[in-house]
Amino acid sequence: MVLAIILFTFLLRLVFLKRSVENEKRIRSNGGQEFGVENTKRLTMAHIVFYAACFIEAMVHKTTFDSMSFVGLLLLIFSMLMLMLVIHLLGDIWTVKLMLVNDHKFVDHAIFRTVKHPNYFLNILPELVGLALLSHAYVTFALVFPVYAVILYQRIAEEEKILHEIIIPNGSIKR
Repeated sequence: MVLAIILFTFLLRLVFLKRSVENEKRIRSNGGQEFGVENTKRLTMAHIVFYAACFIEAMVHKTTFDSMSFVGLLLLIFSMLMLMLVIHLLGDIWTVKLMLVNDHKFVDHAIFRTVKHPNYFLNILPELVGLALLSHAYVTFALVFPVYAVILYQRIAEEEKILHEIIIPNGSIKR
């Protein structure tokens, strides 16, 4: 059951990635631009490695679904719901890449005012912790998560810079 949940979550991520690619194409065709290309590549690799390592660790340990796995599953469900909310609020400008449309405006919604970078703090971090707990992948968490956290920190710093230098000066959109 644990392996099936990991696979399902990974496939769900691929569905979201398809939406991101569609949005990216539209953004590029309208003159938008991408920032932090190298960081995006590192984040993508770290995400794949984390999923694969959790899957492998669950296979090796023959992890069964228990109370810790249940907590992990709850975190995964929460993280996917938060991702869906962020995608809904950002609409056609949401991508997994750091991309800006022409005249990009700040999306003024309570979630973005309350939680800085909800995609990272309400989706990605709970997702990774949830996967580790679900699969009992403590070695993965101890070895891969710190690397992921450094890459994510760099991404947030890039996004903060763009937010303050470009997005916020362009104004906001109420949602």
